[in-house]
Amino acid sequence: MSRADEKLAQKLAEQAAAGRSRRRRTVDAREPGGVRVTVEGRECLASGARFSRYAHGDVAALRSRLAWIGATARTLVMTDGVFSMDGDIAPLRDIAAASQETGAQLLVDDAHGFGVLGATGAGAVEEAGLGVDDVPVLMCTLGKAVGTFGAFVAGSPVLIESLLQRARTYIYTTALPPAVAAATRESLRVMRDEPWRRSRVLEHAARFRAGLADLGLPSLPSRTPIQPVLVGDEAAAVSASSALFEQGFWVPAIRPPTVPVGTSRLRFTFSASHTATQVEQLLAALQALCASGVLRPAASA
Repeated sequence: MSRADEKLAQKLAEQAAAGRSRRRRTVDAREPGGVRVTVEGRECLASGARFSRYAHGDVAALRSRLAWIGATARTLVMTDGVFSMDGDIAPLRDIAAASQETGAQLLVDDAHGFGVLGATGAGAVEEAGLGVDDVPVLMCTLGKAVGTFGAFVAGSPVLIESLLQRARTYIYTTALPPAVAAATRESLRVMRDEPWRRSRVLEHAARFRAGLADLGLPSLPSRTPIQPVLVGDEAAAVSASSALFEQGFWVPAIRPPTVPVGTSRLRFTFSASHTATQVEQLLAALQALCASGVLRPAASA
């Protein structure tokens, strides 16, 4: 285990961690006969596992799907911790309970929660009060809040050793450069020693949501740094994005097939490096777009 892996393991309550240089969404160990159950349905099917979906964040639907699969199947439930397009947090406690009821294993991809949520920044799993018994497999990227490159899988020593020996997506990839590993260790130190950064970014998100409510703009129930504003029409979303860019704000327009038809949106993301003044300037820019008709408040949409 490298020093960077050791730091990650310490951060994740002494779970083992295996770093990797590319972010892939599957644990592809060529284990046939299992069933994968996921929220978003983007996982690779090359392992030979059967695949089934359940509705976004719908634990009742998950329980129904697990009952249909049956307790005798080797089942892996997969979910994001924080959803990348809506910014909402998965009901991890309920998902973990549903998984345990049928003997299924749970994998959480916490790319957008790690470094932001939880008492120490360990992510949505920490915030939910869950441990390795509840979430046997935890995946996180190092390219978002950590600010470096690569990703890791955390779990039991048996799981990590199995991945090291059998997972093609680990074996046949390039190792992280030493400089990146060193930078990651420093980022983990910052996460530990400077919790004000997490507080600041969540404060920015909360202020932004309050401003959206004042403007009457439709948002989604997110308290994370991912703050979408629903526009609906694809062309309108692109126009709003372009107008914001002209004012110095880079806000991507998210359109189908990334999101369902009719739910195109502006995807705002905040960081600790943003200032309260910049958040107010952004809200003023949105107010101007509403006044000019580029954006329409929910009541007039």
